[in-house]
Amino acid sequence: MVFRSARPLVWGELDVPLFGLEKDLHGTPLQVAAAFSIVTDERYLWFIANHRQPALLHPKARPGAFQAQLWRYDVAELFLADPVSGRYFEFNLAPNGAWWTCEFTAPRVRAEEVEIAMPEVATFSEMSADGSWLAAMAIPLDLLRARLDFGPETRLNVAMILESPDQKFVSANDLGAGEPDFHQPQRFSKIQFAPLPASA
Repeated sequence: MVFRSARPLVWGELDVPLFGLEKDLHGTPLQVAAAFSIVTDERYLWFIANHRQPALLHPKARPGAFQAQLWRYDVAELFLADPVSGRYFEFNLAPNGAWWTCEFTAPRVRAEEVEIAMPEVATFSEMSADGSWLAAMAIPLDLLRARLDFGPETRLNVAMILESPDQKFVSANDLGAGEPDFHQPQRFSKIQFAPLPASA
């Protein structure tokens, strides 16, 4: 479910419904559920992630900075795919707002060999003294429309890697049995748009 907001969203004033992720890929309940939300306003797609447990961060992760290999530590991941072209984007969001993205032409086949930061992406984060965290990424919709034909036919998935170094792999969509593999665009769900509830 992707919510549509009639007004621009502002970090610090976010009031959006969150979807809970309570089990890992093997069906084992998490000690503490994670949560996420995806919302579009006029200019951005917002990816919001939350976990009320301490996170282990990539040692080079800096708030707002582009950093590869965030998946080796705690991270939230958004996948957006175009079912016609087969292209998809992976967005990584660390609990402290560090981020990374990559475009793929097929599962695990990178469009570019070099790391390319998508322009105008903004990230935000809040980490509490008890270790719980809330992070958000604002991705320009015009870029998603140009590269992925973003719209009603887009397929998406949200995944998380939690509790590093004893990593738990979590996915909103069923990715099947076996070793964790988030790169399965054929298993992503078709976007369903809904108005952002009035209370939000």
